[in-house]
Amino acid sequence: MKEKISILGAGSWGTTLAVVLSGKKELDITLWSAFKKHALSIQKYRENKDFLPSVKIPSSVKITADLEAALENKIIVLAIPVEFLRRVLRKVKKYPLKNKVFVSVSKGIEIKGLKRPSQIIKEELGNVSFAVLSGPTIARELARAVPTTAVICSKNQKTAAYLQEIFSLPVFRVYRNNDIAGVELGGALKNIIALACGISDGLGFGTNTKSALVCRGLKEMVRFAGVFGAKERTFFGISGLGDLATTCFSDLSRNHFVGAEIGRGKKLKEIIARMKMVAEGVTTVKSVYTLSRELNIYMPITEETYFVLYKNKSPLHAVKDLMQREKKPE
Repeated sequence: MKEKISILGAGSWGTTLAVVLSGKKELDITLWSAFKKHALSIQKYRENKDFLPSVKIPSSVKITADLEAALENKIIVLAIPVEFLRRVLRKVKKYPLKNKVFVSVSKGIEIKGLKRPSQIIKEELGNVSFAVLSGPTIARELARAVPTTAVICSKNQKTAAYLQEIFSLPVFRVYRNNDIAGVELGGALKNIIALACGISDGLGFGTNTKSALVCRGLKEMVRFAGVFGAKERTFFGISGLGDLATTCFSDLSRNHFVGAEIGRGKKLKEIIARMKMVAEGVTTVKSVYTLSRELNIYMPITEETYFVLYKNKSPLHAVKDLMQREKKPE
């Protein structure tokens, strides 16, 4: 019997997962788009021209905009941007969910509720079986069969082992973890640091500056996540430092791109208006800034990035303020 998997969300990452997982003969893959016109376009061209152009989608992958049909499968991958996740789940819970296994691949913290994906899933769907898949996974690279790693995270180790086997491929090595808060926060917070690194590159600074942002940004991530019970060691693994390095140094990173455009003098609204894909860090920085203020967590890079994006602070002024803070031990 084939394992039946539905991927909800036909963006670049959801489409990539559909393409690479379809290479396993024992899997039956369905890709769901929230938009009928988009689904029909993918069906017609066997290509996601909006989010993953030039990558062919095998004929074995079923394409649909019918949510009820997609939810007939056992494994449900949630590849929905965090800001839209709750809205989709409120539609999902209208259907029978017994024996389903949900896998979140979203990275971020919602603005309104200030919740991580796993918390949103629990609030909307109750105590369903779920896991988190995260790591340094640039979609276009994996779609080209570039060797890639990730972490599957669940409190239930049987579920984690089961999903590890499902998602593992010759070009996709998947590890196990049980620190859901750490894995989710690693995936969310690194996007903020990637924005900062992009701003640095846009300003014309070099590797010295970017390395400083990555190093001190990691410290900031650990400090923030510790308040929510995350394990420090998670941030030195695939879903922490691994994801951080990829997002900060890759030209394919959406968050790095947004930051670089900001550094070159563009306005946030102008940049977002030109993008089809979602840069999760743009909303995440607002959520994390709000939480850090409420909980009195020291987050200087996050704070300055927030001020640049949302308070029209000059990037050069933000750099000056970061560099001239009170001197202290490392």
